[in-house]
Amino acid sequence: MPQGKRPIDYVYPPMDTAKPKVRWVFTASACRPFGLVRLSPDTDPVGVWDSGYRYHSERIHGFSHIHAWQLSGVPVMPTVGPLRGPAGSAAYASRFSHADEIVRPGYHSVYLADYGIRAELAATCRAGFHRYTFPAASQAHILLDLGAELGPSKQADVLARKVGEAEIEGYVENAPTRRRPKPCRVHFFARFDTPFAALGAWKGDEVLPEVGEVSGPGWGLYAAYRTEPGQVIQLKVGLSYVSAEGARLNLETEMPGWDLDAVRQEAAEEWDAWLGRIQVEGGSEKERTNFYTHIWRTLTGGHTVSDVDGRYSDMTGPQRRIRRAPLGSDGQPAHPLVNGQDCFWGAHWGLGPLHGLAYPDLASHYCRYLVQMCQDGGLIPRGPSGGNYTFVMIAAHSTAYLTAAYLKGIRDWDVEAAYEGMRRNAFPGGLMGKAGYEHDSAVDGGIEHYLARGYIPERESLSGAIHVDGAAQTLEYAYDDWCLSQMARELGRWDDYAAFRARAYNYRNLYDPASGFMRPRNLDGSWLAPFDPLALHGWCEGNSWTYSYYVPHDVQGLIRLMGGRRALVDKLNRAFELAEPMRFYAAKPELRRDLAYVNYGNENGRFLAHLFNHAGAPWLAQRWARRVQEQTFGSIEPLGFCEDDDNGLAAANSALLSLGLFDVSGGTHREPVYEITTPVFERVAIHLDPRYYPGDAFVIQARNAGPGHIYIQRALLNGRPLERPWFYHREFAAGGELTLELGPEPNKAWGAGLRDAPPSMSEPCG
Repeated sequence: MPQGKRPIDYVYPPMDTAKPKVRWVFTASACRPFGLVRLSPDTDPVGVWDSGYRYHSERIHGFSHIHAWQLSGVPVMPTVGPLRGPAGSAAYASRFSHADEIVRPGYHSVYLADYGIRAELAATCRAGFHRYTFPAASQAHILLDLGAELGPSKQADVLARKVGEAEIEGYVENAPTRRRPKPCRVHFFARFDTPFAALGAWKGDEVLPEVGEVSGPGWGLYAAYRTEPGQVIQLKVGLSYVSAEGARLNLETEMPGWDLDAVRQEAAEEWDAWLGRIQVEGGSEKERTNFYTHIWRTLTGGHTVSDVDGRYSDMTGPQRRIRRAPLGSDGQPAHPLVNGQDCFWGAHWGLGPLHGLAYPDLASHYCRYLVQMCQDGGLIPRGPSGGNYTFVMIAAHSTAYLTAAYLKGIRDWDVEAAYEGMRRNAFPGGLMGKAGYEHDSAVDGGIEHYLARGYIPERESLSGAIHVDGAAQTLEYAYDDWCLSQMARELGRWDDYAAFRARAYNYRNLYDPASGFMRPRNLDGSWLAPFDPLALHGWCEGNSWTYSYYVPHDVQGLIRLMGGRRALVDKLNRAFELAEPMRFYAAKPELRRDLAYVNYGNENGRFLAHLFNHAGAPWLAQRWARRVQEQTFGSIEPLGFCEDDDNGLAAANSALLSLGLFDVSGGTHREPVYEITTPVFERVAIHLDPRYYPGDAFVIQARNAGPGHIYIQRALLNGRPLERPWFYHREFAAGGELTLELGPEPNKAWGAGLRDAPPSMSEPCG
């Protein structure tokens, strides 16, 4: 890393904000790692898609505090001149310029040109800090447009009351959405450093120039002032999902003073500490920017849901319940509750491996919340939001996340309770009984067909759920069954181990030897016809070209089905060649069906390059992993890289490609491994967490690195020759050094032996 630069100096928060279909959940600037508060400007304030902060939009409508999956809340906007709140945000939005803007992790500064106001934002985990520098104005207002529709959610209810000469408390209630079926209240406590000249409110055309309390949908508040030139008015807002008292406690605990610059500096130090767990040297400025921005993005994806005293809101039952996370021996919360949101579908090729490398403590937080939600509501979720189950996507890949964490020694959570929850999900009534957003029934997951037939047929939805895709469900369930079998084995549940291991072979029931593809089946067992492997029917946001390889736990068994290593290599290599013109990315919803042979734009295809490590052609894994990293994930422009970065999944996959470490199985073999491709950097140092791993650091040295030198000629692990393209997680956790000698031409012999392949459920196949 160049002298004087830190990891945080490479982070570029506007990445991915200029493309079509920007998502509300992507918006982040003034926030901490996995913070409850993500305080950022909103240029496009309404919608799941095309909303939040969009780089090419010309006006800012306000600064809101929550940009989470299916959640929003508490927008603030300073103005001068006549009160414009009742006319809506289109009337009070202000022009801005990127030339007058500073965006850093934990800090955002922008000049509101229509008002002559400099706005600065900073945050702790649970509180936002605003500093507004006003011009002289006989009428100045700070608007809290609490009842406005914001992001993915309408605000169904508002309560706000004046509790001091410069203090307000209350809540906004996020109305239910298609994905989050129950409401979610966001409580706030707001403290200004300058007493109000007046505190007014509006609802529609009704304006109240002085209020003590308002309640009901649609209300907004305004603090009125007369300002002098350069006058600074500051505002701090604490948030809580529990109560206004919790919001006040969060604010007073985390942000007791009025020094925004100190909060900004603390945020920078915290971000740098998290980012700096992985130190890279070499590569280009663009590659370092790309890498650290993607690491930053993975750390903004999680969402703290508990207060500083450990209390949290449980919405899993018919009524809201306030609970408290376990306390430590000192009487304080032992850990925060951190919700991964909709990150678990595909986490085994993104956040799971990345957390296992550098962030085992964050993995522990995710695991604890998954188990806590199961203890509260009966099921381990696959996409929680606002204390709700959402049943986003398909399968039960939280099982894969929990299993990988356990096998890597991250076990400071209730393993027995987790196992019972994972097991419940594998039977009727659990996650495998529910298709996408199937909230009130369990009929479209297809688990009954899966148990009776060994596959899930194509059929119409009975509940109105989405992703009722039998072939995709079958393959993803088989992988989850494998993961559960490994947990059963570790816990001595031998009958379960045998049963789930047998179910993990169900992928075989979809392979059609005549076509050479996995193929959907009908209820009577016949193949779906006509069949086009590029068609979407039967597949969840994918096609047969992707899903035919979706056997991450038994690649050797798949190789045997496909006719041997050479057959798989030739077919998959041809798919990469066909996909390269579209940069290995196919956009939804059509998925560019004419070109979607390999799609790293969606979670279900982000493993394909590494299959070559399993089939005797590691040099092709090195080639195509680098191509994907450069072409799909290599942009540092605001346009970004793909639409499906669900809470950091694509960013994590990109980071793994840059490091040259991966695992097709998602870390779920009894002894987890890391597969090797070529790192982007000359040196990588991953600092190990002593709470989980015995070693100090694991270092990767890439000798003879340079343009075009993407092929591994020779490898050493702790000074000893490494002849296979993988090593064990236990070797990583002990600390050490992996040395790779690179060159411009492939060494087709290295790692290509039959016994050099990474672990698989089946024996190696030639």
